[in-house]
Amino acid sequence: MANFFTDNTDLKHHLNHPMMRRIVELKERNFADADKFDYAPHDFEDAMDSYEKVLEIVGDVCGNIIAENAADVDQNGPHVENGRVVYADGTKKNIEACRKAGLMGMAMPRRLGGLNFPITPYIMAADIVARADAGFENIWGLQDCAETIYEFASPEQHERYIPRVCAGATMSMDLTEPDAGSDLQSVMLKASQKEDGSWVLNGVKRFITNGDSDIHLVLARSEEGTRDGRGLSMFIYDKNNGGVTVRRIENKMGIKGSPTCELVFKDAPAELCGDRRLGLIKYVMALMNGARLGIAAQSVGISEVAYREALTYAKDRKQFGKAIIEFPAVAEILSLMKAKLDASRSLLYACSRFVDMYKVYDDISRERSLTKEERAERKAYNRLADAFTPLAKGMTSEMCNQNSYDCIQIHGGSGFMKDYACERLYRDARIMNIYEGTSQLQVVAAINAVTKGTFMEQIERYAAESYSEAMCPVVTKLKELTVKFSEMQARVEAGDKEVCGFKDFHARRLVETAGYIIITYLLARQAGQAEEYVASARVFCKLAESK
Repeated sequence: MANFFTDNTDLKHHLNHPMMRRIVELKERNFADADKFDYAPHDFEDAMDSYEKVLEIVGDVCGNIIAENAADVDQNGPHVENGRVVYADGTKKNIEACRKAGLMGMAMPRRLGGLNFPITPYIMAADIVARADAGFENIWGLQDCAETIYEFASPEQHERYIPRVCAGATMSMDLTEPDAGSDLQSVMLKASQKEDGSWVLNGVKRFITNGDSDIHLVLARSEEGTRDGRGLSMFIYDKNNGGVTVRRIENKMGIKGSPTCELVFKDAPAELCGDRRLGLIKYVMALMNGARLGIAAQSVGISEVAYREALTYAKDRKQFGKAIIEFPAVAEILSLMKAKLDASRSLLYACSRFVDMYKVYDDISRERSLTKEERAERKAYNRLADAFTPLAKGMTSEMCNQNSYDCIQIHGGSGFMKDYACERLYRDARIMNIYEGTSQLQVVAAINAVTKGTFMEQIERYAAESYSEAMCPVVTKLKELTVKFSEMQARVEAGDKEVCGFKDFHARRLVETAGYIIITYLLARQAGQAEEYVASARVFCKLAESK
């Protein structure tokens, strides 16, 4: 019986990071729920044991059900009947297995039917699900939209919608339109308020992931005569109320189990979520950051299975009388794949811990006023999360594409055939650095962290730490690269004063340079805790230097 959690020691390593104690104690409010819910933890060790047990269930469902269904779902996919999506049979089995196992609403509070998990173990579950089937992770992972309802909707809306998600209702975020892709200020789906104060939606949405879900978050134009983001609001639409039909499912290259829909809204009843005019300015930004972290996890999951498929094939495949893993050219590819996998996962969970810290303070602030020290800590972690989220999404998705490419290369001609999983992985990976903001847009989001010093400050914190003897040459090299990074920044800032757009032109180089230094430090830290990361830290340091 395969278990995608217990067979991966890397996951447990990140789950046991020292920061988790503080995250858990804040999340659990000193374990106040222990007297109210029989499944609530009594202390930190009890909480960690609970996370591990649930992740073992995720690993079991993924290894023995979702992964087994992946090839069939990819081949058959969903279809439309009478304006409704009909999932592939394998997808139906996957959803039912997740519902029965209680794997929906993991991050929601217990009082609303959730498990009250921090972001980090939830993202770990997404990592595992994506390894099994990246397309299904899009359906399962969109439960994270409930976080937006929890953060911005009314208490009455919490009570009506969040328990449904925890019980297994699916979600979607309906943002994109035929004429509004990345430019969401151009959204024109119309929200009209009736005399009784209720709202209806009219228009078309396109490229909507899991578009026939039970509960939708819809970005719509609520303010008559506006053309920019200030006229947009967020709405909750319940499929039970009718008014939305699926016009078509896109015929995609990959992630075929996840229906990407074109939706037609005709007087669809909806509820305002939060305040008017803040739909794009505030709510979508929060929603997109959550989605980008989820796609980073999805990318890591694909990198994981790509590396495993390549390694297994290289050990089994014999040419010229020996396994191809014994050929230096093949061994080099595998070592780079492993380094990129370890690097991606290190960045993902560094980011998730920063998100955890500021999110938990946001949640506490709804219950009481934060102290001066707590406000300062929240601000610091919010700044880090805002910097690391686009960095994680951009770099993990690019490395996911590289690893899936190299997985096929290891397989040679066989990798081009549908007989092997790597062909599907390659197609699934290609969307990762496109949707929820292309890699180019992640650079736009991350460049401020370069120019305002956020990345450099974090690099300096890492540089001040102690490292194992084996990592001393790596840290020495990183300090040299940091000096070069400072010189790059100074040169670009000077050039931007002389040539308009000079900084924008070099933004990718600056962000990637910061990313390579940060990731190598993360791997060097891990290498001091577990010897299996030493090789990846050394290889990635060489890669960073060459980049």
